Amino acid sequence: MSSPQTAVDQAPPQPPPSSPRPKGMPWFGGSTGTALMAKVIGLGLVDALAIYGMLVLWNAQAWGYLIGLIALTVLVNWAYLSPRTIAAKYLVPGLIFLLVYQVFIIGYTFALSLTNFGDGNQGTKERAIETLIARNEIRVPDSPSYPLTVVEVGGELGFLVTDPTSGEQLVGTAEEPLSSAEGVEVTELQFADVLQRQQEVFDLRVPFSEDIEDGSLRTTDGRTAFQFQPTLEYDEATDTLTNTATGETFTADSEIGRFRNNETGRSITPGWQQFVGFENYVAVFTDPRVRQPFFSVFAWNIVFALGSVALPFAVGLLIAMVLQHKTMRGLRLYRAILILPYAIPGFLTTLVWQGLFNTRFGFINQELFGGASIPWLTDPTLARISILFVQLWLGFPYFFIVSTGALTSIPDDILEAARVDGANARQTFWQVKWPLLLIAVSPLMIASFAFNFNNFNTVRFLTNGGPLNTEAALTYGATDILITFVDKLAFAGVDRQYGFASAIAIVIFVLVAAISYVGFKRTNTFEEID
Repeated sequence: MSSPQTAVDQAPPQPPPSSPRPKGMPWFGGSTGTALMAKVIGLGLVDALAIYGMLVLWNAQAWGYLIGLIALTVLVNWAYLSPRTIAAKYLVPGLIFLLVYQVFIIGYTFALSLTNFGDGNQGTKERAIETLIARNEIRVPDSPSYPLTVVEVGGELGFLVTDPTSGEQLVGTAEEPLSSAEGVEVTELQFADVLQRQQEVFDLRVPFSEDIEDGSLRTTDGRTAFQFQPTLEYDEATDTLTNTATGETFTADSEIGRFRNNETGRSITPGWQQFVGFENYVAVFTDPRVRQPFFSVFAWNIVFALGSVALPFAVGLLIAMVLQHKTMRGLRLYRAILILPYAIPGFLTTLVWQGLFNTRFGFINQELFGGASIPWLTDPTLARISILFVQLWLGFPYFFIVSTGALTSIPDDILEAARVDGANARQTFWQVKWPLLLIAVSPLMIASFAFNFNNFNTVRFLTNGGPLNTEAALTYGATDILITFVDKLAFAGVDRQYGFASAIAIVIFVLVAAISYVGFKRTNTFEEID
């Protein structure tokens, strides 16, 4: 017999040697191929745009913004060039948007709120003096006439005139005083163009020299110019402006940022922008002309925000409970119809309701009330009821969806246990469903309250804050909330107060933040998240 052969273990076959993996460029995060090319192009475009912005800020001497842009550019390049900053590559875009659209906006608004910035107080004091002197000019008696041609110089409107004494041709614009026209490229405006820009031509003031007190040339017919000289003289030693025609003196008042006559109290505009500290905030609570409108609007704002949450939530929850009943049929059709108000853009729906509420031609008055003239949007009380009804229409589909999801998520075992213990339908709802529902819905209700606290669109498009209170010192209406009140202060009327409006905007931010924090704290949302 032959002896049995011993089995020899065979080593597994080795795979063929593979080509070494490219290491990439470590200063581009180890990227290779297409990823490397995309990163180079993207980062190059970002840096090019940043450099352009830096040049603009450098020329504008906006040093604070320039430093901030440089810091952001360095941050972006560090995040996307280093191979050790994987997390930063995802965090940096969101961080930049947070800094630019939240932190910067809030900081800039707060900075404006500490100034008297407004229609009558813009720019520097030196600029205000120049503007006042330029605006208060009279024609020099027996002024020689200057034959004039309206021209464009470098894209700016200007005058080409002939000196009646020397016969020399001179050219100038609002920014550049008169100088020799030799070698200057000008474009003569045709008569039709002059007519089209008639008011602009008549308002144009071309200085004689760099010294503003030398006066300027102006025209009243577009063919002949006359010399005008200022009636206000500025005395730097006493910081006053004196009207040479009437002798009236205006002294610089640093408290209001304007020149004011100490005897009559009359001030002249424009003034200048200056730091006033917390005066705008103090005025909200101490100045009767401001305090009454502010707190009136604030009280309605609270009612508006609460009503915009409570009413839609109640209706949405009621509909969700009805459709959850097991005997209901056609649930998909009902749900599709009920979601329609939520699917249509809110501002379009608001405009439709504005037409329906029209006193003379609206469907509600004409068809539902037999041609009655009910002032839904012009009576203070009815306007508030109307706006809450529109908020109900816009908001109940959202809470219907939320409530349906929350009710569906309640385990059947808990409801069955309640029935076994003898609880009826009312007890089951208030003692079982309601607490579980609030856990899911409370954070959403708080967020909805914060949103509706600043719900600009509904108020703006339905009532525009009206009807207006004509007896108040500030412009506001019965349905104005704080955000529309700020809008009127900043952008409506003839005396727009940007600084004061910014102060109220900061107050709104603090109020919403405080209310949201307290609400989340009371519902233990933070602990749930942790």
